[in-house]
Amino acid sequence: MKPPSRSGTVLLTDYAWPDDSVERSVIEEAGHTLVTGPADPAPTEEIEELVAEHRPAGILTCWAPVSATAIGSSPDLRIVARLGVGLDNIAVDTATERGVWVTNVPDYCVEEVSDHAVAMVLAWTRGLAVADREVRAGRWNPAGARLRRLSALTCGVVGYGRIGRATARKLGAFGCRVLAHDPYPPRDAQEVEMVGLEELLRRSNVVILHVPLTPATHHLIDAGKLASMRPGGLLVNVSRGGLVDTDAVVKALATGHLDGAAFDVLESEPHVPTGLLQQPGALLTPHIAFSSDASVTELRRRAAEEVVRILADEPPAHACNTPHGLPTRPGDPR
Repeated sequence: MKPPSRSGTVLLTDYAWPDDSVERSVIEEAGHTLVTGPADPAPTEEIEELVAEHRPAGILTCWAPVSATAIGSSPDLRIVARLGVGLDNIAVDTATERGVWVTNVPDYCVEEVSDHAVAMVLAWTRGLAVADREVRAGRWNPAGARLRRLSALTCGVVGYGRIGRATARKLGAFGCRVLAHDPYPPRDAQEVEMVGLEELLRRSNVVILHVPLTPATHHLIDAGKLASMRPGGLLVNVSRGGLVDTDAVVKALATGHLDGAAFDVLESEPHVPTGLLQQPGALLTPHIAFSSDASVTELRRRAAEEVVRILADEPPAHACNTPHGLPTRPGDPR
């Protein structure tokens, strides 16, 4: 990278790892100053206060909300870089209006998230979580196992972007039929059968969500969609909690219409609804599908490098918007 056109302050709003060493190394090596907020994401108002205090030229954010007010509080702000893929915690429209780039790192955890989704499917078909709980409780009952042959099932992948394609490929290796749905279906998807959402829900034993959270996808899976699923199936969500009506899932589990719900994300996280905890068919992990030693290091480095690029008047590698008043840059927010 060429030297920055001018030094500036970069605010790291929050971070989901032990320290800020990777981000600090990249930012300070480029001649900028890194200011770090609390590790756990602070409320909107506190982030707004941090931005108003430090008036950063760049913001790096993991989970913390970067509101329209925050974006408008720093006249020198040129970029909000997401340490992740989804943009639901960033006021992208305001950033665009104010000539501020928004970037993400769309492909750092493709293997990890797809592995996690497939692992959840395997845990369900082989009864791993239930069997572990039974053995630890002193019950050794192999005759009571209710196990499934994955190759005999139909798996539906909702969202056929990078991660969805990886999940479909891995599931296909087990010999099961794979259906996929995407509002923008690819021209070549020979390894799966592209279908509408309703057909996918109706035909699939397993439904896996790989879509971003937007106003259009909020509660994409609600009581009506759950009712259209095949009885005794599994719902997997490794994307965003808001895609699913959790109360409706709890009811579907309680009635037996759903046999399993494997969630890495929750709309109420980190709070886990009591009703969900009480369902033996619920398999829950704490928003870690993206994580591995390799993926986290790559994420942190690449997100910080985007900030350095913009402050050096270079184009971003992964633009998620086209800021007003700036030249159009190629980008793929998916």
